Amino acid sequence: MAHKFRTKIRMAALIGLLFVSACARPEVSRGTYDPFEVQNRGIHEDNRKLDQYVLRPVSQGYGKILPPELRLGVSNMASNLSVPGVVVNDLLQFNLRNAGHNTVRFLLNSTIGLGGLLDPAAAKFPLRRNDFGQTLYVWGAGEGAYLELPLLGPSTTRAAAGIVVDLALDPLRLFAPTDVATASTIASAADVANSRYTYSDTVDSILYDSEDSYAQSRLLYLENRRFLLGDTTSGEDVYDIYEDLYE
Repeated sequence: MAHKFRTKIRMAALIGLLFVSACARPEVSRGTYDPFEVQNRGIHEDNRKLDQYVLRPVSQGYGKILPPELRLGVSNMASNLSVPGVVVNDLLQFNLRNAGHNTVRFLLNSTIGLGGLLDPAAAKFPLRRNDFGQTLYVWGAGEGAYLELPLLGPSTTRAAAGIVVDLALDPLRLFAPTDVATASTIASAADVANSRYTYSDTVDSILYDSEDSYAQSRLLYLENRRFLLGDTTSGEDVYDIYEDLYE
């Protein structure tokens, strides 16, 4: 177990360093840095087909079969099980206030919230989101190139590095029993289906009704991500539906 943990730490650190190097170019505060647009567009089309033939119909079935209360409970559980990873990033950023806030939230929802099915902490301890992509931003890494990732959708080299490291350093995957980690994976997948169902009209308009769904998805993702990081110089604040689907 200890050897496995040390191996994951080394891999995460190495991957993080490689991506930090790749991101280490001047921050693009306006416009888009998309040197891989040809490849990205190909992946975008594959993701669109995956949504059309798999995610969209599955989400419709999920949303229509299960009552809203149950879907909300599963999404609450997925959110709660993600909190230990959020706290890790709070600590990596030396943000002890947020680390304490999110830890209290996790403890309340894991106990009186019945393992996260309920969200009694929401009123006083709403989740303060964090991830390793944000940690890299705090550490000074540039945004890097825009990427469209298979299955995961819009991203950047910095955010993609964050996804990899978050997976490698997720406390639940490292320390929790296998059944807890499995429950987390299942709940996260169900949450994606629920988000796709809840925001179906908006996602459909972006993917299937816009003149250029790739450019539209890219714009919404970058504007929202920069806004979340506090980079308000990037342009108009835009709510991004992909936050719920891909982050």
